[in-house]
Order: sequence, then structure tokens, then C-alpha cells
Amino acid sequence: MRHRRAPILKKIASCHCGAVQIAVSDYPSEVTDCNCSLCHKSGVLWSYYSADAILSLPEPNLTDTYAWNGHHVDFHRCRTCGCVTHWIPRDLTRERRGINARLFPPSALAAARIRHRDGANTGKYLD
Repeated sequence: MRHRRAPILKKIASCHCGAVQIAVSDYPSEVTDCNCSLCHKSGVLWSYYSADAILSLPEPNLTDTYAWNGHHVDFHRCRTCGCVTHWIPRDLTRERRGINARLFPPSALAAARIRHRDGANTGKYLD
């Protein structure tokens, strides 16, 4: 008797217009509210994933990028509706990536713990 693997059920983060969609294996159980100027002004909540937990990213032509201070990570936003969608480190040996958790359905975040990060000063979590 052969056993079939259960299919991976994708969880989708989608921008407002739907042009940018990011698939992950699970919704986040924890999200980060960072108070740095970029995160504060864009209103994101970050969910962090390892590179292999992200099942698909949008085609590069669907997003514009911005590198804050020109270093470390590229922040992506949808070229059509402008939603900040994710960030990818410039050094691809870094494992962690960020996806804007506000792009998941609200019901997917209802039970998620919200952590508060002092990205404007110390870089430490406040809780």
C-alpha cells in the first residue's frame, strides 16, 4: 500500500489589488509591530519566515523596491496598488525574510501574538 503525501495547503498574503501574492505554509502565530520610521509610516506588521517556509514570491516585475539607508534589505511594494508586501535581505545567506502580515486575511491574525519592537532606538523587543 502506497501512502500519498498530504498536499501542502498554501496560506496566501495578497496586496490590495491582488497582483502580488505570497504563499507560505502557515499563518504566523506571532507578528512584530516595529516603531522605526519606515515601519511606522507604512503601517506594516511583520511576520518572519525562513527562506524555505516561503512557498512562492511574486515575479520581480510586479514590485518596486526600496532599500532604507541603501543597506541590508530590499523592501518590496506592489507596483499597482502600492502596498508594502515583503522584504528580502540583500545577503541571501541570511535566512530570515519578512512578509507584511496585514496582507493575510484578518481571521488568520486573530490569534497571533503582537510583539512590539523598538526599531527606532534599541532594536530590542519591548515585551
